[in-house]
Amino acid sequence: MAMIRLKDIALRAGVSIMTVSKALRNAPDVSDATRARIKVLAQQLGYVPDPGAQSLRTRTTKLFGLVIPTITNPVFTRIVAALEEQAHQAGYDTLLAHTDNTPAREETVIRRLLARRVDGLFVAPAYRMESEARIYHELKARGTPVVLLGQPAPFCSQFPFVSPDDLVGGYHAAQHLLKLGHRRIAFLSGKLVAPWAHLRFEGYRRALREFGLEVDDKFVFNAGSTIEDGAKAGLQFLDEKCKATAIQAVNDLVAVGCAEALLKQGLKIPDDISIIGFGNVLMAEHFRVPLSTMRQAKARLGDVAFDLMSRLLRRESVDSRLMPAELTVRASTAAPRG
Repeated sequence: MAMIRLKDIALRAGVSIMTVSKALRNAPDVSDATRARIKVLAQQLGYVPDPGAQSLRTRTTKLFGLVIPTITNPVFTRIVAALEEQAHQAGYDTLLAHTDNTPAREETVIRRLLARRVDGLFVAPAYRMESEARIYHELKARGTPVVLLGQPAPFCSQFPFVSPDDLVGGYHAAQHLLKLGHRRIAFLSGKLVAPWAHLRFEGYRRALREFGLEVDDKFVFNAGSTIEDGAKAGLQFLDEKCKATAIQAVNDLVAVGCAEALLKQGLKIPDDISIIGFGNVLMAEHFRVPLSTMRQAKARLGDVAFDLMSRLLRRESVDSRLMPAELTVRASTAAPRG
């Protein structure tokens, strides 16, 4: 079956191709009656606009690029779902790319998305030590609308961001344990090159300080961000016979991995040790000892990121947004025994 073209509709309607084009674009200089008649005809004939031709005219592709480290991190699952839904409602398609947290791959996938002429990019940055990154300079120079998902680092600080309030969240998680009566609190840290990990640790430090305590290096364990990282840190915690009565983990996956390792060694949570995570991923609630955590409004974060993007596309000025993380107390934290 041949494609129906504007010419075919014009012929049938007895008007010029220009009039058909204007009517379908809702241009103001076509009468309501003509516009209605042409739209009905177009529908009856099964006319489908050619997005390629449209994008040449309007210079938009109705595509967004979405760049995240990995879909296996459940925090991103919800953010991606919310963004994708908002984009869908607004008539956009979303191209998803993974960076595996490596800057080189991040640069490659961003270039590919730019080659597809996306109208805007949502990026959860691959964090690095360097304060400059070529690809971010280029994005700025091109004027590509970019919204960062997560805290900015120096190399990408020129773009607006949406992020949980990691500092205040880390502070409230530690404060919860301190208020229960814990004074020896271990911290399972993430990669300190990632601002979110650094800020959650800083929140922990500030809460301890308010209780007149300093960070003790013997209580800080280098974890990472995955369940495996948490399990490794948990075993190290046991090996070093750490005397902490509670553990604050940089995120829920690390908390779950650690808790799993401790439970396997016969420790009881929270009787022998309390543990708190960050993020409130689905698994936290359904873990065999439901996990106390800091709840991130992930879907809301996606909605807000989309709102910022819409404003950028309208050439409006935008402000970055920190979203509060709320304490959710479950079975994994209690007062220390004895």
